Amino acid sequence: MSTIFLKFNDGPRDDSQERSEFNINANQSTGTQAFWHTSAHVLAQAVKRLYPTAKLAIGPAVSDGFYYDFDFGDKTLTNEDLPAIEAEMKKIFKEELATECYSLSHSKALQKAKDNGDIHKEELISELPEDAIVTYYQFVDKEGNCHFEDMCVGPHLKNTRFIKAVKLTSTSSAYWRGSEKNKSLTRIYGVSFPKASELEAHLLAVEEAKKRDHNKVGRELKFFTTSDLAGQGLPHLMPKGAKVFQLLQRFVEDEEERRGYVLTKTPYMSKPDLFEVSGHWSKYREGMFGIVDADKIGDTKDSDIFALRPMTCPNQFVVYNAEQHSYRDLPIRYGETSTMFRNESSGEMHGLIRVRQFTLSEGHLVCTPEQLEEEFTAVVDLIKFMMDTIGIQGDIRYRFSKCDPNNMDKYVGGAELWSKTETAMREMLINLGLDFFEAEGEAAFYGPKLDVQIKNVHGKEDTIITAQIDFSLAERFGMTYVDSDGTKKHPVIIHRSSIGSYERTLAIMIEKYNGSFPTWLSPTQAIVLPISDKYNDYANSIVNQLKAANIRVSGDYRAEKIGFKIREARNERIPYILVAGEKEAENGTVALRSRDGDEGETSIQTVIDRILKETAERTLNI
Repeated sequence: MSTIFLKFNDGPRDDSQERSEFNINANQSTGTQAFWHTSAHVLAQAVKRLYPTAKLAIGPAVSDGFYYDFDFGDKTLTNEDLPAIEAEMKKIFKEELATECYSLSHSKALQKAKDNGDIHKEELISELPEDAIVTYYQFVDKEGNCHFEDMCVGPHLKNTRFIKAVKLTSTSSAYWRGSEKNKSLTRIYGVSFPKASELEAHLLAVEEAKKRDHNKVGRELKFFTTSDLAGQGLPHLMPKGAKVFQLLQRFVEDEEERRGYVLTKTPYMSKPDLFEVSGHWSKYREGMFGIVDADKIGDTKDSDIFALRPMTCPNQFVVYNAEQHSYRDLPIRYGETSTMFRNESSGEMHGLIRVRQFTLSEGHLVCTPEQLEEEFTAVVDLIKFMMDTIGIQGDIRYRFSKCDPNNMDKYVGGAELWSKTETAMREMLINLGLDFFEAEGEAAFYGPKLDVQIKNVHGKEDTIITAQIDFSLAERFGMTYVDSDGTKKHPVIIHRSSIGSYERTLAIMIEKYNGSFPTWLSPTQAIVLPISDKYNDYANSIVNQLKAANIRVSGDYRAEKIGFKIREARNERIPYILVAGEKEAENGTVALRSRDGDEGETSIQTVIDRILKETAERTLNI
C-alpha cells in the first residue's frame, strides 16, 4: 500500500519576520531600533533614487541590523548591485535630512496609497480599523523639501547625519507577508553604525561567527550532513554526531530516572482524533504533517489521514488514562525521548537549529494543584542542572511567554483561566528568583510557559527548552484522580523538556566549543599515534587498555609522519593525543599531548585515571 505525506496548510509557515521583530524589541535598546529602522528607510530612499519604479513593501529593524523588501517587477537584484545602493545611502547620510512625522485618517491614507500605486501599503492599510490613524515619516532637507516618506510607526533618528557607516550584506527572496501564495519580493539586508570603526569591528565579529557556525564546523568535523535527496530540514547525524547524541540521551534519561521520572514509549503517528481532543488539529494543524494512502489523494478525509506527532503530550495522556489514579499516586513524572515532526518554513531551515524532524527530551508531570509549585520548582532545577552540566548556563536567559489578550481565539481555555494561570506562574518565577522578561503572544495554545532562550553565533535567538503550566488539557482528555475526599478531580500538568531538542542543543554546543567538546562528551576521547610501523603493536596494546577502561579511543596506524598525524588529531579536536615511540615502548608510557599542550612522558594509568575522572565529573575542559 503506497502512502503520501501531507502538509496541512497551503504552504510552509514563514514567521521569520515576526520572530526577528520580536528579537529586536526584546534584545535591543529603543535607540538601536531607531538607528537601524532609520537606516532601513534610507535604504528604501536610495533604492527609489536608483530604481524609481520599484515598489516598497516593509523594512523593519531586526536583531542584527535591518532589511527592506522591494518589488522590482521583472528585475532581479543580486549582491553585485549592492555597492551602488550602498554608495547612494552614504550620500543621503551626508545630506543631513531631518526626520518629520505626520498622520492621516484611515480613508485618506488608503486613498494616498491607491493614488501612488503603493499596492503593498494599500493592502496593509485596508486591514486596519476604519478609525485608525496612519503615521508617515519624511526625510526633509534644511529648506523644508521632502525627499522621501514612508508609512511607519517609528521610532526614527532625528537626522540621517547620525549614521556614518553602512554595509549591505546580502539579498534574498522573500514572499510578501511570508506566504508562498503571494509574490516573491527582493529582500536587502544591511547593518549600520555611528562610527566606521564600529562597523569594522562588527564585520570582523561576523566573520569570526561564520567560522564557528555549527553548519560549517559540524559538517567539517563530520558531525552531520544533509542531502537534497532526503529533503530540507532533515539532517543526517554521522558517527561523531550520533555518539554525542547518544551520550547526551543516556545522561538525560539516567538523571531523569534519578529524579523520579518513569519512561514511556509512544507512537510517532496517530489518527487525527487524538489531536482533535488536544486541540492541535484546530490550533496547530498548519504545523503538522500527515500520511495518507496515495489511492485516496484528491478525496482525502480526516479519517483517511494519520498525523505525525508534533509533540508527545497527547500520547502520554493516553498512558495516564490507561488506569485510574489516586491522589496518593501523584505526582507522576513521565519522560520520553521523543522524535517529532513539525512543518517549519523552508526559509527557516538552518543546519541542526531548525529542522522538520527532531528529537526532544520531553516530559509531562501530572500533579495536584497543591503540588504544582514544588514540581515546577524541581523542573527549573533540572533545567539549570542540565545547562550547567553542558556548560551553557551563562549563555541563556529566561522568557515568560504569555497569551495574546487581543487574540484569544488562538488558545484553549477562557481569558479568566489564562489570567489565573499566568498570575500563578509569574509568582512561581519570582519565588524562584529567576531574572526573566515577559513576552505576549509567545505562549503555547494550551498554557503559558517559561522559555529558555539562547543565541547562536550570529546573534539570532531561539528557544532551547520550555516548561509550560497547563490547566486545560487534563479536562479535555478526561484525566482524573480520586482525591482524599473520594471525589474525582482533574490534575494539573507541567509540560517540560530538560535539555531541549538534541539536534538544537548539539548545534549550540558545537558553536560554544567550536567543535572541541569536553572530554566526557567528545566522540573520541583519546587517540594513540605510533611514530612508525615498528610500534604499531605497542600502540594497539595501549588502545586495548583504554578500551578496557571504557574510554572512547582510536589508533592511527597510517604510514604517515608523526607531525602530520598530530596535526590531524588536533584538527579533529580530540582531547588527548598519546604518542608511542621507542622510549615509550621501553618504559611502558606515552608522550602525552592534551589541549593544555605537550605534557611529556606519562604513564598509561595516569592518562586513564585522568580521562575517567573528567568523564565521571563531567568536567568542562576545552
